[in-house]
Amino acid sequence: MNMSERQRANQHSRHRRSEAVVAPGTTDPPTSGLTRERVLVAMSGGVDSSVAAALLLEAGHEVVGATLKLWGGESDTGCCSVADVDDARWVARRLGIEHHTFSFTDDFDEHVVAPYVADHAAGRTPNPCIECNRHLKFDRLMRRADAIGFDAVATGHHALRAGGSKRVARGADRAKDQSYVLHMLDPATLARVRLPVGHLTKAEVRAHAARLGLGTATKPDSQDVCFITATGGRTAFLEPQLETHPGTVIDSRSGDAVGHVRAVELVTIGQRHGLGLPGGTEPRYVIGVDVSHTTVTVGPHEDLLTARVELERLDWVDQAVPGSLLAQTSAHGSPRPCTVDGDVICFEEPVRRVAPGQTVVLYDGEEVVAGGIVRSLRPPA
Repeated sequence: MNMSERQRANQHSRHRRSEAVVAPGTTDPPTSGLTRERVLVAMSGGVDSSVAAALLLEAGHEVVGATLKLWGGESDTGCCSVADVDDARWVARRLGIEHHTFSFTDDFDEHVVAPYVADHAAGRTPNPCIECNRHLKFDRLMRRADAIGFDAVATGHHALRAGGSKRVARGADRAKDQSYVLHMLDPATLARVRLPVGHLTKAEVRAHAARLGLGTATKPDSQDVCFITATGGRTAFLEPQLETHPGTVIDSRSGDAVGHVRAVELVTIGQRHGLGLPGGTEPRYVIGVDVSHTTVTVGPHEDLLTARVELERLDWVDQAVPGSLLAQTSAHGSPRPCTVDGDVICFEEPVRRVAPGQTVVLYDGEEVVAGGIVRSLRPPA
């Protein structure tokens, strides 16, 4: 931190503003219920972060926009393109707020891209968007906000804060809920995060942007990983960066070789296509990937189901919650009843296997209480 940053941080820490109290078990009030704060808004160039900045500004907060430059390579999807930065800058100008661009490309390469490549080399299926939230938006950006004297960081995620601001909770729009990708926020971090659009549906967000004349009002949602291009896809990105190996596809019932794959490292649990299987037979799904033995195991749908998932480590948000919970195994998956035994999730009814490297998030009702990454399967002896 340079001297000017240190001076600003000290000045604002002396005048830190308090937040309106949120009763345990309730969700965030609208932004107007907060004492005036100096808020740094992560503006991706999309409609949600645009409206997040607008709502905070309308509520009387001092708002500054910041767009993160994360990926330095080719990008035609996600939220890291030049056009996205331009859109965020235009919205900030329209709202009359300052806008800055922070380059965190080294951090992104270290904490998101490199692990993404390494996980695939090990036969795992990572979730880079979760790791970006964990290391960039709610760590690196939060530290930058601290250094230059902000009270809070805001994003356009569709989620709420609950439990006296200790837990992330589902947003009002269940179809757009993003609490799953925010499960890593601990109470200390969450206390300084603002989620202004969490109480709105997506339609309401777009309507608000339209009323303000924001060009992002009709902009499509970003759905893809920013460093994976739509034209080349995951294979084009990964193959130059890791050594891939052809693999044999083994039938789980007969033990026979029934197909081949060009790169075993690029196969994932549940996959049906691209396995070199003969046509005219019962559908078979990937139920196991063993990079060390360059084999992929396939079986019928019933073999894809499991009643338990083992995690590398289950991290509770504040304290362990006993009894029945709900487990969600993908960003927009359906929550399933379960119980917890150490680092093992035990489902009441069988569910589709979850690929190693993916994340399971636990809910107590609408609130996130824990999360963890699925453990790699042990190869046979």
